[in-house]
Amino acid sequence: MTTILLTGFEPFGGDTANPSGDAVDIVRGRWDGAEALITAILPVAFAGAEAELARLVADHSPDVVIAAGLAGNRAVVSVERVGVNLIDARIPDNAGSQPIDEPSIEGAPAAYFATLPVKAIAHDIAAAGIPSEVSHSAGTFVCNHVLFRALHLAADRRAMRAGFIHVPWSAEHAPSPDAAALPLADIARALEIAVRTSIRTTEDSRISGGTIS
Repeated sequence: MTTILLTGFEPFGGDTANPSGDAVDIVRGRWDGAEALITAILPVAFAGAEAELARLVADHSPDVVIAAGLAGNRAVVSVERVGVNLIDARIPDNAGSQPIDEPSIEGAPAAYFATLPVKAIAHDIAAAGIPSEVSHSAGTFVCNHVLFRALHLAADRRAMRAGFIHVPWSAEHAPSPDAAALPLADIARALEIAVRTSIRTTEDSRISGGTIS
C-alpha cells in the first residue's frame, strides 16, 4: 500500500492559528483514498521539527512526504522546487532558537531539488481554480529546514519522494482585512490535490514554471 506523510505546522510568531496545520487536519478528516495517509502537526522549532520528521519517516516509511507551511506574505499556494542547506532565522523559533548563517546539515549538499512533480502539482491546483505557482525559494526559516531535511532523508531512501508547499493566510484567520489570503477550504483542497497528483505522477510535466526575476 502506498503511504503518504502530510505535515503542517503549529502557530508561531504570536499568531493564533496556522492555516497549514488547519488544512492538514481537514484533509485527514475527509481522506477516502485507498492509500494510507499519515498526518502530523510539526512544531515551529528547528530541533523539534527535524526530530519529529525523522521519527515519522522511520516509523512509517512513507512513499511520499509533503510538508506544508505558512508564507504570510504570499497570495497563492506555492509549490517549492528547491531546499537550501541554510538556516538564517529572522525571528526566534517557538523554542527560542535563532540560528544565523548555519547549515541545516553540516557537510550535506548546498541544495536539493524537490522530488515531487512540482509543476504538475501547481498546474493541477490552478486548474481547480485555486491560485498556485512554482516557487524557487522556501526561505531560510523552519519551513526550508524541514524541506531540506526531508529531501536529505529521501536521498537515502530511493523509494521516497518529498517536497514542500507554502500556503497563504486563511481568510478565516488572516491578521488583517487586507492581508493576502485564501479560504481555508481552498487551502485544504490544494493540499489534497497535491497528494493525489504526487501519487499518480512520477515524472513532472514539461511546462514553464520559471521566473525572470
